[in-house]
Amino acid sequence: MRYALALLLTLFASAAFAGTSTPFGGGGWIERFQPVIDEHNRTGELMRIQGSCQSNCTLFLGLNNVCVERSARLLFHAGHGRGQNRYVINAGSTQRMLNAYNSALRQYLVNGRYMETLAFHTISGRDIIDKFGYKECPRR
Repeated sequence: MRYALALLLTLFASAAFAGTSTPFGGGGWIERFQPVIDEHNRTGELMRIQGSCQSNCTLFLGLNNVCVERSARLLFHAGHGRGQNRYVINAGSTQRMLNAYNSALRQYLVNGRYMETLAFHTISGRDIIDKFGYKECPRR
């Protein structure tokens, strides 16, 4: 009985976050994001970017069916290595992120040199929608 209840709660919690950036907001390594990106592009399921979405979480902007909540905060920085290279900018990782963004956002980030540093550059969801042309999420 306990096992069934735990399984039910786990499934319910997962469903509550299905299709949102919430569990991925803190960023992380590409291995955590690529399966989600592939699955969303395969199914066409809507991904809502909400709350804080930093680093690799911003890759969701490249999904076929993505929307952004006006209250979201997206934080951008250059890609970097791991371990001893954690503070070394990695051109391939940075390019992967840039490739996920539409041309207006990509140009803004390149022109501002925001993808040449590990410091975060924050853009509001409102600006992602109004200035860079991303779709606003429907109200729930």
